Amino acid sequence: MGMKLMKMFVCSCLFVALSAANTDAKTFNVVDYGAKGDDKTDNTEAFSACMKAVIEAGGGKIYIPDGMYRGRIVIPPVARPIPSWIKVEIVGESEPTPVFGTIGNFPLRNHGTILKCLAESGDAVISASPAHNSLYGGYSAVYVIVRNLDIRTYDNPGISGVNLQDALQCKIENVFINTGLYNVEASKPTHNTSGLITPRSNNAAFTILRNVVVTGYHNGIIVSEHTDADNIVVASNINGLNFLFAHHASRFSRVGTYRNTHHVTVTGKHAFSIGQMNTECPGAGQTHARNAWQTLVSDIEDPRNLGVGDINYWVVVGNAGARDVFIKNGGTGILTRRIGSNPKL
Repeated sequence: MGMKLMKMFVCSCLFVALSAANTDAKTFNVVDYGAKGDDKTDNTEAFSACMKAVIEAGGGKIYIPDGMYRGRIVIPPVARPIPSWIKVEIVGESEPTPVFGTIGNFPLRNHGTILKCLAESGDAVISASPAHNSLYGGYSAVYVIVRNLDIRTYDNPGISGVNLQDALQCKIENVFINTGLYNVEASKPTHNTSGLITPRSNNAAFTILRNVVVTGYHNGIIVSEHTDADNIVVASNINGLNFLFAHHASRFSRVGTYRNTHHVTVTGKHAFSIGQMNTECPGAGQTHARNAWQTLVSDIEDPRNLGVGDINYWVVVGNAGARDVFIKNGGTGILTRRIGSNPKL
């Protein structure tokens, strides 16, 4: 190998090594801050210490090895980042195994990276704090990434799963948000909590969702503007997707909607599209006294006609098969079509 080529090779290796070192330096393992995945220890203080280190470093990754970790993760307010917004990643070691359906009673797996909070009030299991007197109208200047986590509360939860309404932007990927029960056996939610709350509408709000499953909450996913989503499941919630007021449109590629009281609810002016809404409703003999609330009331709940949208749907009724049944309460601005047919209001 020539001297010039050798120098280039050494420089290239050094660059790769330095890049790897820099990447490692931005990764913070919660175990190093005292966290224990033993399903006993309250890790909230350990998580806070780890998060503090991430913020002081100007952003980085919180790494959570496999185990069952009790506690909350709170992202503190970031008001005036220099030179720009910071990125905060919360990443588990293993991708979760979502368990959802329309019949039966299957236990959830206790393997992988599980973050669980059994508090009856207060912050969500993962939340971002507002930044008062910030440059961004009270929003915290953070781009939040949550990946590879099984996030749990409890049956009829009094707290939400993930609340990022005060963050500027987020990406949620390979995340299962649930109440610790197979969704068919979930009790009716009575506390108006949500599985996932996305960043509120403002000049920067942007949300990316990939492979996200939410079961057992009053609102499965609270949707704000600039939401782009694919391979989403909302099951056994009062409102599967709840679209809030938005200046900019949202897009969902494929959404599985199972056993929600209302699959799609619109509570503010919002333009959106759903490329494929794949629905299965419980059929005869597939509900009982505990889960009768999961009987479908409407596919679209938009009594004030605030939505502007396009939905392609496919409906299956348990024990009956595919049916061209789609129930709208209002929604005069939402075009719907059964796959293979012409659109209709």
